[in-house]
Amino acid sequence: MKDYALIIEQMKQRYDLRIRRWRKQMSGCAWRVYYHDGRAVNWIEAPYPKTPISLSIFLHEVGHHAIGFKKYKKRCEEEYHVWMWAVERMRDYGVEPDERVWRRIHLSMQYAVGKAVRRGCREFPGPLLQFLPDTHKAAA
Repeated sequence: MKDYALIIEQMKQRYDLRIRRWRKQMSGCAWRVYYHDGRAVNWIEAPYPKTPISLSIFLHEVGHHAIGFKKYKKRCEEEYHVWMWAVERMRDYGVEPDERVWRRIHLSMQYAVGKAVRRGCREFPGPLLQFLPDTHKAAA
């Protein structure tokens, strides 16, 4: 098991992050709190990185702050770019994403694009077309 403590500290410092809690589940959340005095605090919850999959989820949540919320019009597009950012950071640190990481990304993107379809979205950027539900691929 690789020690990812250096990655955690570098990400916390670079993006001024606070960890609300380390999750036991393989899920995460990122948000920003704005105060009346103008301060903003960046928060995340994620599993403590011990394996490539937990590292990818941690970096994915960091990526929301690195890329910026609302940079992309579609939430599913933001999710895609944040996952790609996380994969790039993993490789920067010498951690090659394994099959579990790629499967997680694929399932997460299928869910995000499927949710957009259910909410009425009909047009998607090229990289997201691969994640469309089968019933909508013929129309794309």
